Amino acid sequence: MRVISGTARGHKLKPVPGESTRPVTDRVKEALFDILGAWIVDSVGLDLFGGTGAVGIEALSRGAARVTFVERNRKALAVLQENLQHTKLTAGATVIGGDAFRFLLREGIGPFDWIYVAPPQYQGLWLKALQRIDGRSQLLAPDGFAIIQIHPKEEQPTDELAHLYLTDRRKYGSTLLLWYQLREQD
Repeated sequence: MRVISGTARGHKLKPVPGESTRPVTDRVKEALFDILGAWIVDSVGLDLFGGTGAVGIEALSRGAARVTFVERNRKALAVLQENLQHTKLTAGATVIGGDAFRFLLREGIGPFDWIYVAPPQYQGLWLKALQRIDGRSQLLAPDGFAIIQIHPKEEQPTDELAHLYLTDRRKYGSTLLLWYQLREQD
């Protein structure tokens, strides 16, 4: 696992010991940032369930203005902070140690240009997070995205969402990226 492009290009990222996280593969991360392209420059992002910090660190390396990382697992939190220091990207980072769902209820956060949601697998946490974002649509900037990383077997219909709708889905082996955006009336 490494930083693919930008100011920290080539830096290896430390993994979280054990099986508590599922880091994004370099292949998926490269595809994600190929899609985002130059749009990531000066963006403000939220890396929910931050894990190693790989997605947010890649965004900072490619010119994102700020990224907030939220991670509850202590081992992952320590690794995330080490990875930020190693890549020298701490200046644009805010690291929150705590529950992602409580964080989404905080007043005064956002709007974010992008929210990356990659929770532990097979627990329905991605849908719960997406519903929470939908219920607080002010968390997303008008042209922002919520990007969900799940195993394809986890996908469920999301027709009940009031403010968000599925705009794209991309499958990369055992990883599915779902892109949600605000409906136009929002």
